Order: sequence, then C-alpha cells, then structure tokens
Amino acid sequence: MNKHRNPLSRLTPAMRGVLDRIARAGHVPLYALSPAQARLAYEAGAGVLEIPPHKLARVEDLGFTARDGHALNARLYAPAADTALPVLLYFHGGGFTVGSVATHEQLCRHLAHLAHCAVVSVNYRLAPEAQFPTAVHDAWDSLAWLREQASALRLDGARIAVGGDSAGGTLACVTAISARDAGWPLALQLLFYPGTTGHPSTPSHQTFAKGFLLEEAHVQYFLGNYRTSEADRDDWRYAPLDGVDESGQPRDLDGVAPAWVGLAECDPLVDEGVLYADRLRLAGVPVDLEIYGGVVHGFINFGRAIPQALTAHNDAARALRQAFSLAAGGPT
Repeated sequence: MNKHRNPLSRLTPAMRGVLDRIARAGHVPLYALSPAQARLAYEAGAGVLEIPPHKLARVEDLGFTARDGHALNARLYAPAADTALPVLLYFHGGGFTVGSVATHEQLCRHLAHLAHCAVVSVNYRLAPEAQFPTAVHDAWDSLAWLREQASALRLDGARIAVGGDSAGGTLACVTAISARDAGWPLALQLLFYPGTTGHPSTPSHQTFAKGFLLEEAHVQYFLGNYRTSEADRDDWRYAPLDGVDESGQPRDLDGVAPAWVGLAECDPLVDEGVLYADRLRLAGVPVDLEIYGGVVHGFINFGRAIPQALTAHNDAARALRQAFSLAAGGPT
C-alpha cells in the first residue's frame, strides 16, 4: 500500500457512514470515562448496529467457581435441545475493561445458528478491579469447568473450540497454548482481531491511531487498566506474540489448536494479528487467515450496517463446522 495514501480512503462507504454517524453523535470517548461509566456506555451502544437476536432452541444461564472461589457466570446458546452438540467457548471483547455476555449475545446466537454448535459465552472478571492475570485464570478455569461438565450440560466434550474477539481473542490465544501444555485437545481457536503484543508499536498502530473507532488512546486506556506493572507487557499470557515465560524464553506454538483468524484492515491491531498468524504457521499450525477490507475493529458487531460482518460470521461458522467435523473423524 502507498504509505502516503489517506488511510480514511481505505474505508468502505458503509463503514465511513457508520463512523461519521458515531462522530456526529458526539459521545464522550470511553477512554475519557471511569471504567464503571465506560461499561455503561458500551452496554448502551452495543446492540445499536447488531442484527436481531436469532431464536434458538436452548438458551441457559450457567454458573461455575473460579480457582479463588469467585462465582462466575456464563450463557449457553444452542440450536438444538436434544443433541450433544460440539461447543465453542467464547470470550467477549472490550479491552479487558468493558463488555459482557450481554454485549455479545447476538454474535454468539448467530454463530451457534450458523455453525450448528453450542456456544458458551463467559463473563470473566474485568479490569481494573481484577487486573492481569485474573482474566487469563478465569478463561482457563472456564475451559476446565466446561470439559468437566460437558456431559451434564448435554454437550460433546470431545469437540471443544475456544474463541473470542479483541481482548477475548487474546484470552483464546493464551487458553489454546495452555490447553496444548495440558494435553487437552481443542478443535479450533477462533480469533477475531486478537491483541497479541505487549508493545503495540507496529505500523498499523500509527496508521490507524485516530479516527477508526478503536483509537490509540483506547488501547492505552484499556491495557493500562489491565496491567499491574510494566513487566506484564513481556509475559506471554499478556502478549502471546512476543511475551516470554518465567525463564525468559518465548512460548513455542508447536501443537496448539488450528486457528481461524479474522482481522479488520483498518484496525490498529491488524499487524499483530498477521504476525501471530505467521508465528502459528511457522510452528506448523494450520491457519486460515481472513482480512476484511475497509472495515474497523469491532465490525463483527455491526451486522445490520456492515455486510462484511455477516461475511465474517459465515466464514467463522464454516471454520467451526469443518473443525468439528474433523474432530469427529468426518470429512471436511
């Protein structure tokens, strides 16, 4: 790409229209609010551009206990009530600071419908009240609970995938690495524009620093809430791309679950998403990488206004169906 080209010209007309409407609304940016205020603002705007919630045969609120005794909740979505379906364990986005099961309800319902699988969406604890690595622990504990309870929940515990968007994508990356370490097979890691680096200085962080919904000020705000210290930046559980383990070595990615990676072209996080996909490929991990042109971070939640959102939903669902078929020993 021509580095002198105005990056705004890369946006699709529909995406540009959405950003113009958001700008005209004049809402205070999330990074200028307290975390509690930011959560309320994010919740209030979450469904505005979403598709209507898909009706499903089974929707249940669930609860489990984290390792420190804290009660956590999750929601199960399934298109069939009488079949032990494979399951996607989903972690919502929101910079580790905002977001919830409720803000990603339409997305999870649509993925369950399209992929004909169950989706379990987790309310992990948020920063700054619960800083790194609490969300990492909650994500891992949710996988352990799901594996243990799959049969009781009438789910197929032999076919589990992990996934998430943005911060939730980070948690899915880390959970997939830990599952590899534990010898727990996963069918797929489904990653929508994950954050993967502890040092966000790639060219896309400069190119899309302002005016593309997720701004550099948001990145600094969210990660500043999440970190307990600057040392966290170099922990692989915070930064699966370039973080290191306790011995100072990068985590190898050999043998982690196959990945489907869906990125937005006009997103500060696009470069680190590509770099992570490259690292997975170099480790011999099967990777399906899709970059959706002319859209911004968060676009998968704009299905009513942005056609690429529905394309991404369908692409992700196809990847889930294929991965679950392979896990069952069937054809792709």
